[in-house]
Amino acid sequence: MKIVIIGSGNVASHLARAFQENKIPVSQIFGRNESDLKTISQQLQIPFSTNYLADADLYFICVSDSAIGEVSKLITNEKCLVAHTSGSLPIEILEGNYRKANFYPLQTFSKSKNITYSEIPFFVEAENNQDLELLKNLALNISEKVMVSTYEKRKYIHLTAVFACNFVNHLFARAKEISDSQEIPFDYFLPLIKETTEKIEILEPKLAQTGPAVRNDQRVLKLHEELITSEEQLKIYKIMNESIKKMYEL
Repeated sequence: MKIVIIGSGNVASHLARAFQENKIPVSQIFGRNESDLKTISQQLQIPFSTNYLADADLYFICVSDSAIGEVSKLITNEKCLVAHTSGSLPIEILEGNYRKANFYPLQTFSKSKNITYSEIPFFVEAENNQDLELLKNLALNISEKVMVSTYEKRKYIHLTAVFACNFVNHLFARAKEISDSQEIPFDYFLPLIKETTEKIEILEPKLAQTGPAVRNDQRVLKLHEELITSEEQLKIYKIMNESIKKMYEL
């Protein structure tokens, strides 16, 4: 089976590496960014091109959501299977007469950060059972955490991921603004962050909650509000504390 990965960003780079580490051959990486493609090609010994899309049995489109539809038009082989990796778009976004699918790795990717691919959950969706089994088995070569999904289910998976990852990371960035303003090394907070994330591996997040809001400690809450000079940070602080209070009916 010939596999081509379209894209040169974070997802494309990591998917290519995951395939390589699990002895799944990739025939080509195709995209527009020659510099990024060349880096991936040199690291993984996979041919690349910016102008010639190789013929394949299976294409993975790993580009931004806004570009998937347009990029999918480049594939003209009607006998192939095409899967995009977006968590928020239906397979119907793919514009072509080929078989359509989704191959969604639930992880945040950065090129500079190594990942243990066997720990990544994969969600697969396809138009027929044969393609579904093909993608499922492909994912099982990488990870044991593979789940057949639907677009309706995947929308909620992606929404949950935004709360659990993107919003949390934004709070880290806001927290660092505060520590930087007082010349407190943010590294000192990393053990706290690590313990917070590790704790929810054994406890329900709701049971793991600590802090002044869940204690309904009005003195500390008022003190913190007086310390915050940024209007945006104060808004976040108040919204988060009100949400905690409502969850625990305080």
